[in-house]
Amino acid sequence: MGIDNQTDMRDNQIDTQTEPRTNPWAPVQYYTNTQTPRGVRSIERPEGFGVMLAQVNKVLDWSRSSSLWPATFGLACCAIEMMSASASRWDISRFGAEVFRASPRQADLMIVAGRLSVKMAPVLRRIYDQMPEPKWVLSMGACASCGGVFNNYAIVQGVDKVVPVDVFVPGCPPTPDMLLHGLNLLQDKIRKHIPNPPDPLKITGQTYLGSEG
Repeated sequence: MGIDNQTDMRDNQIDTQTEPRTNPWAPVQYYTNTQTPRGVRSIERPEGFGVMLAQVNKVLDWSRSSSLWPATFGLACCAIEMMSASASRWDISRFGAEVFRASPRQADLMIVAGRLSVKMAPVLRRIYDQMPEPKWVLSMGACASCGGVFNNYAIVQGVDKVVPVDVFVPGCPPTPDMLLHGLNLLQDKIRKHIPNPPDPLKITGQTYLGSEG
């Protein structure tokens, strides 16, 4: 009887080892041999000629809005939030705007992230003039939009006095998702072919030292 019991126990152990594992947390490779292989997807040609009609300007506006190249230009603490928007948590590349360019001649979007001093205004205007057309400006934060808490002689009270601003993003500082929302508003504006606001320097007739305009 003892030998029979040992034989039964060995059979039970072999049976338990050969049974498929039912642990849901087990690695996938235990089930690869039992999975049904996927069938080959057949590409069926739709009925008709497959012709798509569109206007050229709408296709261009869509492509421009989906591939914005911001200029690497940060002025103050809002630039930290702009950097966070390009990180993995918010991932600005989902909207096609992750290619920050070091040269303004390769960028079409200027994100003014932070307060703009009177000394920095000619530099900002020069960078804007070097950007090729079409180009857009996004004012990020209260300091860039209206001066914020810096209501003094050294800070420009709104970058729209220096460059035409398309979208204003409020906040001090605005969070990265607020910047992404402002980017979505700018993309919607580009797709609707809404023109840029008037240039403040052309209206007032003023010029900055070093400006190419």
